[in-house]
Amino acid sequence: MKAGPNTRLSSRAMAFVLAGGRGSRLKELTDNRAKPAVYFGGNTRIIDFALSNALNSGIRKMAIATQYKAHSLIRHMQRGWGFFRAERNEYLDILPASQRVDENKWYLGTADAVAQNIDIVDSYDVEYIVVLAGDHIYKMDYEVMLQQHVNSGADVTIGCLTVPRMEAIAFGVMHVDQDMRITQFLEKPKDPPSIPGDPAHALASMGIYVFNWTFLRDLLIRDMNDDNSSHDFGSDLIPEIVKNGKAVAHRFADSCVTSGLEQEPYWRDVGTIDAFWQANIDLTDFIPKLDIYDQSWPIWTYAEILPPAKFIHDEDTRRGMAVSSLVSGDCIVSGSEVRNSLLFTGVRTHSFSSLDHVVALPQVIVNRKADLTRCVIDRGVNIPEGLVVGQDPVEDAKWFRRSEGGIVLITQNMLDARAKAL
Repeated sequence: MKAGPNTRLSSRAMAFVLAGGRGSRLKELTDNRAKPAVYFGGNTRIIDFALSNALNSGIRKMAIATQYKAHSLIRHMQRGWGFFRAERNEYLDILPASQRVDENKWYLGTADAVAQNIDIVDSYDVEYIVVLAGDHIYKMDYEVMLQQHVNSGADVTIGCLTVPRMEAIAFGVMHVDQDMRITQFLEKPKDPPSIPGDPAHALASMGIYVFNWTFLRDLLIRDMNDDNSSHDFGSDLIPEIVKNGKAVAHRFADSCVTSGLEQEPYWRDVGTIDAFWQANIDLTDFIPKLDIYDQSWPIWTYAEILPPAKFIHDEDTRRGMAVSSLVSGDCIVSGSEVRNSLLFTGVRTHSFSSLDHVVALPQVIVNRKADLTRCVIDRGVNIPEGLVVGQDPVEDAKWFRRSEGGIVLITQNMLDARAKAL
């Protein structure tokens, strides 16, 4: 693919989004959907952040590899991301694990998900490939990372978070020299190496990789033929390049997109109930850590046609109100009190109910006199009249899933089992 000298590198790149994982630490939230398809922030899904970053960065060719319970994810792609036009040289392909290589072979690992689709990536005629995880919350300009990749002459450029050194024990950690060249890749080390000149911090992998496609293509073919490989980027390909090629670290702070309100680069893995709840509740802060109102870097999604939110009743003990909360379209707060909470589309809260630090996914119904604190309510759940959650840990744990951080996850199956037992 030939391009002029002033062409943005993103126009010669494609984004390959790995979105096949369940995200089992989210427990029942991923019983019916893959982690990238989990709702976030009021009207978006987790995967919308990676895709929006790619689109806003100028990348117009994307592929999404799916595997675990992909229906809701594929449906969201079709509804919210169907605006790519082939006649403008734009493409978005959904690549389910479909036994394309072998009748008995699904995607074996992250690298294998790309390897099984080499012919499709070839058809894009791109120079660079940006490999992304589809399950993190952040805003990032991939063009900046692409430019560093080309300028450094790297075989792979790896997106890295700067984290306090001992917090890096939960990540894959990069040991780098003064030029940010990676000399070691260490998986969850007990004593993480620090950044040169910054002994208090370490570089942790974000699972974002930039390659020249011709280089990665050859590497994937060799890896496919290696019976000893687990066919994973982090476990196999990246250590191989660190050892025998040129791997360079890219600091997330250099390409993180902010509106001016964010005080530090924002990236979250919302892979646990506690982390998912916290990241959603963080959006209700007076100055949130992530500015989702930034129109210069919009988070694209399926834009439903919805009526506005409505608040009704105005009596001392029966007032429809919301304070320090995000209330999405098609919500009706009827004679109930909502504080420090996030209501997704179509939520109904009825008279004399109270919600405090609650994340309610779409189409939740909260019936009269329910008192809910510090909980996550799955889509379509019908909260029975008078239910109290968040005040008695023992009672909560008896019927619902209570996290290590004390957050209660409520699903309809749990409520049905509780009703049957009572």
